[in-house]
Amino acid sequence: MRRIDAIGITLGVFLIGGLAYVGLQLVGLDGQNAGIWSQAVLVVGLIGWLATYLFRAGSKKMTYHQQREEYEKTFLQQRLDELTPEELAKIQAEIESGN
Repeated sequence: MRRIDAIGITLGVFLIGGLAYVGLQLVGLDGQNAGIWSQAVLVVGLIGWLATYLFRAGSKKMTYHQQREEYEKTFLQQRLDELTPEELAKIQAEIESGN
């Protein structure tokens, strides 16, 4: 994530909180109750986001893990393609004798 993205998300969260506060006041809640409910909405949203983050991190569905796996596959395939047939046969014989 770029720095500008993080700044945009932060400003968006503050904007959503402010709009929720004003919206609740327009519905008829007094300032104190509107503040409490708008904070409750933001906390529930934060907990929901945290739950999805923990799920993605636990299941390794995050961009970093996917990029790393793709890099490793590409790197190993490139190394395999660079081997001569003799080197490949030697490695294969070593694998077969090890089992």
